[in-house]
Amino acid sequence: MPTKLPEDELKYWLAFSQVSAIGPRRWQKLSAYFPSLKIAWQANLNEFLRAGLEFRIAEELIANRQKINPDRELEKLKRLRGKIITILDDGYPKLLKEVYAPPPLLYYFGNFELNNDFPLAVVGTRKISDYGRLVTEKIVSGLVTAGLTIVSGLALGIDACAHEATLKNNGKTIAVLGSGLNQIYPATNRQLAGKIIANNGAVVSEFPPEMPPLKHNFPQRNRIISGLSLGTLVTEAGIKSGALITAQFTLEQNREIFAVPGSIYQNGCQGPNSLLKMGAKLASNASDIIEALSLGQVNEFRSAKEIMPETEAEKIILNLLADGSVHVDKLVQSARLDISVINSTLSLMEMKGMVKNLGNQSYIKAR
Repeated sequence: MPTKLPEDELKYWLAFSQVSAIGPRRWQKLSAYFPSLKIAWQANLNEFLRAGLEFRIAEELIANRQKINPDRELEKLKRLRGKIITILDDGYPKLLKEVYAPPPLLYYFGNFELNNDFPLAVVGTRKISDYGRLVTEKIVSGLVTAGLTIVSGLALGIDACAHEATLKNNGKTIAVLGSGLNQIYPATNRQLAGKIIANNGAVVSEFPPEMPPLKHNFPQRNRIISGLSLGTLVTEAGIKSGALITAQFTLEQNREIFAVPGSIYQNGCQGPNSLLKMGAKLASNASDIIEALSLGQVNEFRSAKEIMPETEAEKIILNLLADGSVHVDKLVQSARLDISVINSTLSLMEMKGMVKNLGNQSYIKAR
């Protein structure tokens, strides 16, 4: 389990994850108040209230605690051969850490190292048409050839098509579940999940391993799909599709939304057409996305083992971007360099693939 947490603490993280009422925001309250989750697990009602939990939630936590054995949860994870990464770990995806209330821990199978990748979400309808399949395969093939990692939800239809097109082109893909690792859904895509893991990708969930695919899990899953990604592409979706929920999260997370235009007479084109009317970027091929995200040299960037600063200004900026995105005003303030030096250095670093402009004058390390 590639987490820096010792097992004696990790087992309490696993135990708390079994309590559905303790989501990311309440988790943050517990982590801020208690020195460790081990101590939090043993707290009484008054201590939970002082930590900021509501009375009803505190009572529910205490009741659930009597049914959960932290040691058993750790053993179950070991038997499953699942892996854990927590928000305290260096390998936790930096893009996901930037979203509002990121999940405190993630369960996964496979290779979930994304901080040196360029992930893009591809989502859409479960009721895929021939048109939807053709455009998804075409665009995903181009994205993978350019070096991007594809993130989707393992659902039937567009999601499965995006994963399969990635594998066909020897690319890396991440599947985010709306269920636990031991409840891969839909069952018909279990073999696809195995192929994703075998080809350097990962199957990921914020839910404990035995969590069934409950309806309300999927909007939570969708926020992770968009949160892991530089942007989201909707290739085919109805106007009420869950893909549009993912697009909404993408917008809230200040990431780019791309949509494939289609016939006004086809239901599956209503979603993307609606997104285009609301300002999404039109994508008729992979180049439209690659150019919009300034990712034309991804393969060259990925082939470099390490980004080495060539000037003192580059070194300072890379250090300031070590923990995530930073606005240019903050860079100027922290680096104590003239704004003209910061801007010119950022431009050169972007050309060399060292940093990426996320828009609104915010920058992030490209690797």
